[in-house]
Amino acid sequence: MAENLKGCAVCCKSSWSQLQDLCRLERVCCPSLGITRRNLSHFEVEFLCDYKRVREEEFYLVKWRGYPESENTWEPRKNLHCVGLLKQFHKDLEQAWIRRDGKPKKNARWLDQGVANYVVQKAKQRRALWRWERQLNAKRNHKGRIVVENEVDLDGPPRDFVYINEYKVGEGISLTQVAVGCECCDCLAEAASGCCCPGASRHKFAYNELGQVRIRAGLPIYECNARCRCGAECSNRVVQRGIRYDLCIFRTANGRGWGVRTLEKIRKNSFVMEYVGEIITSEEAERRGQIYDRQGATYLFDLDYVEDVYTVDAAYYGNISHFVNHSCDPNLQVYNVFIDNLDERLPRIALFATRHIRAGEELTFDYNMQVDPVDAESTRMDSNLGRAGGLAGSPKKRVRIECKCGAASCRKYLF
Repeated sequence: MAENLKGCAVCCKSSWSQLQDLCRLERVCCPSLGITRRNLSHFEVEFLCDYKRVREEEFYLVKWRGYPESENTWEPRKNLHCVGLLKQFHKDLEQAWIRRDGKPKKNARWLDQGVANYVVQKAKQRRALWRWERQLNAKRNHKGRIVVENEVDLDGPPRDFVYINEYKVGEGISLTQVAVGCECCDCLAEAASGCCCPGASRHKFAYNELGQVRIRAGLPIYECNARCRCGAECSNRVVQRGIRYDLCIFRTANGRGWGVRTLEKIRKNSFVMEYVGEIITSEEAERRGQIYDRQGATYLFDLDYVEDVYTVDAAYYGNISHFVNHSCDPNLQVYNVFIDNLDERLPRIALFATRHIRAGEELTFDYNMQVDPVDAESTRMDSNLGRAGGLAGSPKKRVRIECKCGAASCRKYLF
């Protein structure tokens, strides 16, 4: 049968590394998999579990990749060729002693059970976060890379969170696609004539030649759409190109859970990310909000540009904005954006930098932002994130959530 399938390739369900481990277990050399006589006895260290010194020789308890913990073995330092894992093990070990005793311990001959357990939990957490990071990057459709870090506690990836790149439309809600697009060859140059999409909608062209927003917060942004003649690099296509910066989801040290920091510097007025989630009705938002309020969660964002009909819920479906924290002195500003959908009740929510943001700085926006009126139109854009159980007109009393942003102008409560 195999002879009749000559030239046919079938995907194997086992990974490359699993096949290599199988060769080593069966003591079989396979040049195609890179298994030779020289490395036939080489096994990969997944993480290190314990440590001891016997007559001044160092030994480590090794968890081997692809094998259960019952197969862990003590190995002398000279047998291990995993410099990075050894450095990480001793870094975690130092943190374990500091957490317990307030200071590092030197020249320990063995580890007590509590310290050893912490080091193992930290190693397992790091592996879980690494797998989650890979999943997030596999699902993103934007240029910006996602990194995950937790050097604060032992919490792993959040449960029941699905990464999405655009709105997930809830039951009974439909998006109205645009019927026409512009015929511009150079939208930025032709913006003054009013023939581009913003002008056709009787609004201002939102961006400069660097893609930075140049209109006041409160005014809507109308980008070119799928029916426009212009290409993907058009000056009026900014939000739709997605996240351009490498960002890090990290665990905060002051009890605010996860946060997001930028790994690159961001210019003032540059687009950073969209607030993405599941679009639901305001009635459904109030029902869910009563649950979230009891949990102290704030993931509901009212789309109240013209009227309070729909809400974005990013609790379970969302992008990296799900992890952006509140600040009373934020570095991100909310704008309403319209691209392929012109229903004013369903804008896309874009976050732009209010100032220059340094690499390594945390990204934040005001969950209870109030936009200063520019004109009659802009007064319609007050963003209210997390009106959980307290939507406009709702008789239910809000549960007050303490603010931990640390800003000098902190209002002490999120709502």
